[in-house]
Amino acid sequence: MNFIAVVVLFTIIADFILNGIADKLNLGMLKSDLPEEFNGLYDADQYRKSQEYLRVNTRFGWISSTFSIIVILGFWFGKGFPLLDNWVQSLGQGVIISGLIYFGVLIFLKAGLTLPFSIYSTFVIEERFGFNKTTAATFILDMVKGTTLSILIGVPLLAGVLAFFEYAGVNAWWYCWIAVTIFMLVFQFIAPTWIFPLFNKFKPIEDGKLKTAIMSYARSIHFPLENVYVMDGSKRSSKSNAFFTGFGKHKRIVLFDTLIERHTVEELVAVLAHEMGHYKKKHILQMIVAGIFQMGLMLFLLSFFISYQGLFDAFYMERMTVSAGMIFFGMLYSPMDFFMNIFMQMHSRKNEYRADRFAVETTGDSISLADALKKLSAQNLSNLVPHPFYVFLNYSHPPLLQRIHSISRP
Repeated sequence: MNFIAVVVLFTIIADFILNGIADKLNLGMLKSDLPEEFNGLYDADQYRKSQEYLRVNTRFGWISSTFSIIVILGFWFGKGFPLLDNWVQSLGQGVIISGLIYFGVLIFLKAGLTLPFSIYSTFVIEERFGFNKTTAATFILDMVKGTTLSILIGVPLLAGVLAFFEYAGVNAWWYCWIAVTIFMLVFQFIAPTWIFPLFNKFKPIEDGKLKTAIMSYARSIHFPLENVYVMDGSKRSSKSNAFFTGFGKHKRIVLFDTLIERHTVEELVAVLAHEMGHYKKKHILQMIVAGIFQMGLMLFLLSFFISYQGLFDAFYMERMTVSAGMIFFGMLYSPMDFFMNIFMQMHSRKNEYRADRFAVETTGDSISLADALKKLSAQNLSNLVPHPFYVFLNYSHPPLLQRIHSISRP
């Protein structure tokens, strides 16, 4: 076992242990006393239900992550990578086709192994706690659509990356960076109009008090908004949410139908003010730019390791191929990705506070935003008292109680 193998193995095990510790600390924070900010929203039974929901999901996460690490290490040390490579090479296809087959088999194996966990989570855990609205037919159709889109979009993109690194020499990484960046930006424009509607129905919000209030607020902050869309989130889950996506004429602010059913007009305007705040504060643009630079760094480092024999030796591979090198580098890159994600999440949490402040200052109504967040938390059975270490590792949003205290400050 060479140095690279030791680094990858240490990373896999350390990540497993670290997240296990965070989970244990998180469960240890659960108390029977309801935070006073939620009096009137939770009754004793519902609060116990929210805590049980966390326990069940955490234990299920332990089972799935343990299974995952066993499979990864078993495939690695059982020399699955070279065995698969030998089989792919025996097919006698060209470099690009062989690379696509290599990736395709690994993706198919992973999807097959994780499918039972996805089914159990949806139809057992979510069903038990009253969230699941997904039918078997919808679940299967989502898989078919997702797989089809992955093939239609992912295969040409992956083929291009393989071709660049196979034939473009030292320029491969930045050729690839330009191509992937263009793809990311184009996808931001086409996804709201062409991709999302394949999975959900989006209807312009009906004329009435809510639409009038939203449009009036948008005009007050000089936010160009042609319409707000309502998504049939209840098709799959009773959970509620809202989100902003796209740019220019293709940007959309979307409310789940479940959100509209449960909140007042003032609360909904406050939620949308928060989403518009992200746009006005350029948080979405910052995220995209950061993602582009992160991608460039990864591709630059990949260009060095993809022809380094030591990387392939770590996984018992004698033959160096671009496809296998990309997979092995992804595993080697995970420590850097881990720390970069922590930094990105810290920045994201700060942006959430800024969007909250924007909403409060522009609506002049801190109570409605705080009430909306409280209701969302109660409806989604969110954890009200997460451990700080768990937040540090996993949260892109600040804990709810901290957000409420921040919103309430003058």
